[in-house]
Amino acid sequence: MAQRTPLYDWHVAHGARMVEFAGWDMPIQYTSITDEHQAVRTSAGLFDISHMGRLVFTGPDALDLIQQVWTNDAASMKMGQARYGLVCNEQGGIRDDVLVYRLEPFWLMVVNASNREKIVSWIEAHRARRKVEVQDRTFDWAMLAVQGPRALKIVQAVFENLPLAAMRYYTAIIRGTPANADSFAIVSRTGYTGEDGFEIILPATRAAALAEQLGKAAGQLGQALKPCGLGARDTLRLEAAMPLYGHELSEEIDPIQAGLDWAVKLDKTTFIGKDALLQRRQHPERQRVGLELEGKRIAREGAAVLVQDRQVGQVASGTFGPTVGKAIAMAYVEPQQSAVGTACAVDVRGKPAPARVVPLPFYRRPRT
Repeated sequence: MAQRTPLYDWHVAHGARMVEFAGWDMPIQYTSITDEHQAVRTSAGLFDISHMGRLVFTGPDALDLIQQVWTNDAASMKMGQARYGLVCNEQGGIRDDVLVYRLEPFWLMVVNASNREKIVSWIEAHRARRKVEVQDRTFDWAMLAVQGPRALKIVQAVFENLPLAAMRYYTAIIRGTPANADSFAIVSRTGYTGEDGFEIILPATRAAALAEQLGKAAGQLGQALKPCGLGARDTLRLEAAMPLYGHELSEEIDPIQAGLDWAVKLDKTTFIGKDALLQRRQHPERQRVGLELEGKRIAREGAAVLVQDRQVGQVASGTFGPTVGKAIAMAYVEPQQSAVGTACAVDVRGKPAPARVVPLPFYRRPRT
């Protein structure tokens, strides 16, 4: 039986169509995917992301353990900073892509729902004799995201005493302590849509009340805050060229191939997969690219990418981008076919659809 987030009843009450995703009952959409997508691009959308795993590291050796299992450099992080990185296997394949937060008095790692148990076991297997405790707080805490150009005003209206406007992207503020369920919250300026926005972690018992508070605050401000499901989350992240585990990322794909070498610090003393990645970067077998298709036919996962009738790669994700107004896809292709402007075709239900390699991301939010 699938798990339910603390907002399950809230979703049903607001007309969500629920589906099973990564072992959780989650909303796929409330109205239409396009409407929810455009709401995030133009105003603000509210997402339940409580299915994501939340792991807390405490103890004097917490940093040392994170450094071993994570490709990025936690040692250079400042208090209140969040940073993206990968957890790799010994061969350099990606076990998960995660966010690490440096907070007081603990470190936090947010992992993908489908990989939570795998990553918890992986961390425990490499904890050795370190003085560190790792707690899985996934079921104790909820996590909501408010994304879009109006997100700041809406979230600020609820968290009046936090200096949200002064926060830089990929930073976080912790309010209260986990022991005080009535006031504890972590608010970070992070997201998975390509827009400005905030992600909020708080005790599960307060999740539904927060969702209502956010909606009420938006109404008082004359702003629209639309509940959004996984469908819009996928089209938004794809336009922003953000990889999704199980599509662009897997244990058969390494960070170099995925174009995530910026999140791999090979000058660190050591981390799991480092030696393999030092070798792999010399001769990458494939490269993640963006594709733009002619017309509106959608390239689905697994579709062959062809150059002069020869398969040179495979689509990882594809959709019609509501904001860009084009059929787009991310694919893995041979490195010699990865240059921007390369003409190719995608096999769409047995018929070649003309396409070309384009720069990533497909969409970049306007800077104000």
